[in-house]
Amino acid sequence: MHAFDVLGDPVRRRILDLLAEGERPAGAVVDVVAAEFGITQPAVSRQLRILREQGFARVRAEGARRIYALERTGLDEAGAQLERYRRLWPQRLDALHTEIARGRRDRRTAGADASAPTEEAR
Repeated sequence: MHAFDVLGDPVRRRILDLLAEGERPAGAVVDVVAAEFGITQPAVSRQLRILREQGFARVRAEGARRIYALERTGLDEAGAQLERYRRLWPQRLDALHTEIARGRRDRRTAGADASAPTEEAR
């Protein structure tokens, strides 16, 4: 599964939001997500498993409880993929700036031409 596929799901994004605030027991994640999205405990557990398998979350046992936390691997992968596009932004913004300046210049030139007397008016 692609990092953006993982992040494209609103339930998984919400779980990541919760984990970004700090470690959470699985039960606490289930309580919040199930209430907000109206899904069952097994459905939330499935999303937690996907996050674990894709490197976005890690789990550790604490007695009978499972404690979840953010994992950097998936987030770093998503960031690296975005970085490829970010490198293009300055070039595209420079091109946009050039086009805007060209449009302004053309409007000024057209406005100056309209106010200049024509041969017939002389």
